[in-house]
Amino acid sequence: MDHFVQVVTTADSRAAADALAAAGVEARAAACAQVDGPVTSTYRWQGAVETAEEWRITFKTSAAAYPRLEGVIRENHSYDVPEILCLPVTAGHPAYLAWVAGEVEPG
Repeated sequence: MDHFVQVVTTADSRAAADALAAAGVEARAAACAQVDGPVTSTYRWQGAVETAEEWRITFKTSAAAYPRLEGVIRENHSYDVPEILCLPVTAGHPAYLAWVAGEVEPG
């Protein structure tokens, strides 16, 4: 059985988040991408604490496709150091996971 993951990143605008979502799905590196937000992020950057409004993108993909998806995100992201987290899916609806597998082009 394939191993599945969710990949999370954030963007500084709804338009940027939508563009990243579309790029991942169009490249067949993810079967689906969901955009939610805005969310408020507080973080330390270059020695200062900052707060920013961001939009979160959650991609549904396979572990095998993760390297390609990371490449798509890095290539299309405006941040110097974007958040890119790959989280394991430990279980899921078999028909949904089969759909994800079918939509993600093998690496």
